Amino acid sequence: MRSICLTLPTNRHCPDTITALGEEAAHAAAHFDVDVHLLVLDSCPPEDHAAHAEALRRLPPHPRITAHHLDEAAQRDFLERVTARSGSAKPELLLDLMLPDGLSYGACTNRAFLIAAALGCESVHRRDSDSRYQSADGRTVFPVHHELLSLGRPAADALPGVTESDLADGLLGRRVAMVGSSFVGELSVDIARIRDADPGVYHDVVSLWAPEDWTPEQKRDLVEESFAGAGTEPFTADHSLLTVVDPMRVDMCNIAFHGETVSERVPLPPARDTIGSDYFLIHLVHDARLPGVLHNRNIVNYYTGERRTGPGFLAYQTRFAKFLLSMLYFHFVYDRMAEAGDTLLDEHGRARPAAVAALARESTGLDTAENVRRLDALDSAYRRLGGPYADFADLLAGRRERLLDEARGDMADFALLTEAWQGLVAAAKATPPVGPPVAPR
Repeated sequence: MRSICLTLPTNRHCPDTITALGEEAAHAAAHFDVDVHLLVLDSCPPEDHAAHAEALRRLPPHPRITAHHLDEAAQRDFLERVTARSGSAKPELLLDLMLPDGLSYGACTNRAFLIAAALGCESVHRRDSDSRYQSADGRTVFPVHHELLSLGRPAADALPGVTESDLADGLLGRRVAMVGSSFVGELSVDIARIRDADPGVYHDVVSLWAPEDWTPEQKRDLVEESFAGAGTEPFTADHSLLTVVDPMRVDMCNIAFHGETVSERVPLPPARDTIGSDYFLIHLVHDARLPGVLHNRNIVNYYTGERRTGPGFLAYQTRFAKFLLSMLYFHFVYDRMAEAGDTLLDEHGRARPAAVAALARESTGLDTAENVRRLDALDSAYRRLGGPYADFADLLAGRRERLLDEARGDMADFALLTEAWQGLVAAAKATPPVGPPVAPR
């Protein structure tokens, strides 16, 4: 019987989401021959942590579902033992990249990857705390159903479980490395108020994540589909496609990766305070032509209030600005990965960490003039909006050199972590996670 890890990293109050995640775990155990490790990685303050612990204790007991609730102290204890055992000459640096002092979308998922390896899980299925499931005809539609139908199987064997396939015959022998869908509801990036206030400024800001040499038409098309997920159309009936999945069609709140093929081979970039830094593996799967399944059990995205007031607003806009700066490096790596294609895989059809690390390290030598122009354009756009956006532009102006350096440094850190990743995974598999599982009432 295979084991899977259904995980929820969170830094916000979300007991209802945890209850729903427990229901998804129960669906997986009821419909598939799996053991489910339900993993909540909790970075919340004590009061919220206690509410999450209570939600986990209230989940109905099941012999094939084990809940794990790790606060940052427990995560750090595990990671200290893993990094020390990994054989790296820089265990303290690796620990800092895995559990940084600050928000990192990539690092929290990397921790889930390592803990899943320690638990003996074959795959990691990630959800987000600011999302919920759709329902149809009185039943909740859980993404894990499509994920478990196909993930890790040779693509040829996955054909009976999908609605259709456009996968080339030559790829049918490769394993399904990723299964995912997107979201409906609010934009995945909290910039709808910019669009509502001034569509012209919205276009100018969003187009900054395109490669600088794209045509105006290409940038306009990108702006139209960016951050919108699957729109607002509600779920009515299942559809799934076996394909090389377009990265624009899936979201990290609704994704599953096969460990041996992808997530035990290459980590996510551990960039701090940078939205979108956790999407790298989606591009790697696509550019390496690994099979995936795109389904339509889209999750509902919504916002929590802290992003839109005071310090929360400034912090979120900083993460968005850093995302725009990161694209100088990511576009370089994505382009080179697309050129590399099948050579990104080893003879067993698994991602090659050395190939990815080399491209990430090469990107750090890029001229930063393009990012200087990005900052100039962002400053101009936000000052045209005025109000809190102009205040953010003032903040941005005082941090320009630091932000430019951080964007480059983040890619250097990613290269280093990728080079060390297989050692970390091997160490994790020999290191039990901290503490006993959550005992239901």
